[in-house]
Amino acid sequence: MSIMQLKDVTVIYGNPPLLDGVELVIQPKERVCLVGRNGSGKSTLMKVISGEIIADDGQRIIENNVVVARLEQDPPETTDVTLFDYVAEGLADIGDTIKAYFHQTKKVSEDPSEANLNKLQRLQETLEARDAWQYEQQIDATLTSLKLDPNISLSTLSGGWRRKAALARALVRSPDLLLLDEPTNHLDIEMIRWLESSLLNYKGAIVFISHDRAFIRNMATRIVDLDRGQLTSYPGNYEEYLVKKQQDLEVEAAQNAEFDKKLAQEEVWIRQGIKARRTRNEGRVRALKKLRETRKARRATQGNAVVSQHQAARSGKRVFEVTDLHYAIEGKSIVSGLSLNVLRGDKVALVGPNGCGKSTLIKLLLGKLDADSGNSKQGTNLEVAYFDQHRDGLDLEKTVIDAVGDGKRDLMVNGNPRHVISYLQDYLFTPERVNAPVKSLSGGEKNRLMLAKLMLKPSNLLVLDEPTNDLDVETLEMLETLLNEYEGTVLLVSHDREFVDNVANSCVVFEGNGQLREFIGGFSDVAAWYSEQDKRRQQQIKDEKAKVKNETNSTSQSPTAKSSPRKTKKLSYKDQRALESLPAEIELLESDIESLQSQVNDPEFFKQDSSATAETIAKLAELEETLSQKYARWDELESMLDDNQQ
Repeated sequence: MSIMQLKDVTVIYGNPPLLDGVELVIQPKERVCLVGRNGSGKSTLMKVISGEIIADDGQRIIENNVVVARLEQDPPETTDVTLFDYVAEGLADIGDTIKAYFHQTKKVSEDPSEANLNKLQRLQETLEARDAWQYEQQIDATLTSLKLDPNISLSTLSGGWRRKAALARALVRSPDLLLLDEPTNHLDIEMIRWLESSLLNYKGAIVFISHDRAFIRNMATRIVDLDRGQLTSYPGNYEEYLVKKQQDLEVEAAQNAEFDKKLAQEEVWIRQGIKARRTRNEGRVRALKKLRETRKARRATQGNAVVSQHQAARSGKRVFEVTDLHYAIEGKSIVSGLSLNVLRGDKVALVGPNGCGKSTLIKLLLGKLDADSGNSKQGTNLEVAYFDQHRDGLDLEKTVIDAVGDGKRDLMVNGNPRHVISYLQDYLFTPERVNAPVKSLSGGEKNRLMLAKLMLKPSNLLVLDEPTNDLDVETLEMLETLLNEYEGTVLLVSHDREFVDNVANSCVVFEGNGQLREFIGGFSDVAAWYSEQDKRRQQQIKDEKAKVKNETNSTSQSPTAKSSPRKTKKLSYKDQRALESLPAEIELLESDIESLQSQVNDPEFFKQDSSATAETIAKLAELEETLSQKYARWDELESMLDDNQQ
């Protein structure tokens, strides 16, 4: 039984309609990926599904008591509230009570007066009466999973961390229908993997918009395609969708060609004049009119973006030469002892979690920051074009045409004059759309506009900081082709795993504490190396355990050990207390080891960041060693007790 349906839904923003009589059925527990070009209406459709906007026509049918939550495309605006409060607000009035309880517990810890304790007691009773403890625990668990401090202010966080907060707010309700608009935007690779793992185990239904092809492949059980106002459902995985979609487009093109041929024949016939006006041909005339109306109503497929770069004269062979570079911020090491050579034509991806220092390293290389020590030399004749992930280069109050043309109507593109409207059409901005204000554009349209501005500038060094956010798959693939054909050098920051694989020929990975490691190849090569290293560490741990066990057995079985008489030692008071407490300590250790072991045995464990896996493995080895020592001590004390009783 479905949990939500849309029947013949139409949404009109101008002509033609954005959604034109669409039909959609969502089943429990399925994971539906909504795909379509930038500006096709995907976010609008999500708002119709969530009930945030009412369609101009049609029905939205949702089952009773079905809870819906939506993660918006852009990070939340910075407000001066704590993360705990922001996430709790997603629970409506229950959230208000949980917030009050959270703050009251802090008050009681500072001032355990009778008045404060009484107020805390009343809040506890309210939570119990509403069976709301599960939500308070869910908030704590979600914030912990996302590594978010509940007491920090939302206003102090970067876009990536605010995105995590919004994700926590959507997840905390455990809704029956979870709507995610570009959930991987602003998340680093480690967090994307965590998100995939969480959503694969999610018990509710999920509808998500994403242009991250690896994420779609791992997540989707069904693809729903929004094209020219119509929805088409494709059961199966992403690869099957790509094949079937191409087949559908080819069939449509053939049908349109046949239709156009028929229309052309009828137009020739009508021009013959008197024959067409005979009474017996009036039906044919009416049919021709209907053909004309059908042809006029046809919505053409949107073309692909034509992305081209104005390349400057070649740079010197050596683009960057870095030797023993050090840089720290407030005592935190960002780069420690980095030595790196980047040559003309290299495509280098910087890979690492949010906040590790990727953008800082770019500024160090470009000379916008001074290193604490070491040398960083730039090559000769560098012409830099810089794509900024924050879109600071866009004036939101300008129109699209002025943002690119800056008042001019003729541009120089690759040495040739182009009208600004013609140039913008290469980036899929229609003549009607070029006069829209930048602030009205979707996230993908803003990124396309940034690319249009960037590609006008002659360059031999492209610096791209998160260029893939919000871009549709077709534009992504065009950008990949451009970068592969680009003769200059590329410095790239992206959390899109497939994009990095398709573009980069080397990766510089931030391992933490200022340590960076260089790899040949793309992200898959990096992931494979770290996975192999983790396997070796696991084997080393096993080998060390076996070695210690063998040495222990050899010692215990040696003639000296057997012949040495044991001296009876009386249990001290301290020994007696230790003997009493050891069983509980051992039980706790075994529980912790079991928990860590289950993490290590998870197939997703070795796909995460190597520093995280190494830390867990080291902790597991430490606990197992401690457990072994506890058992040995317990045996020793038990033996002493037995000797004293003989």
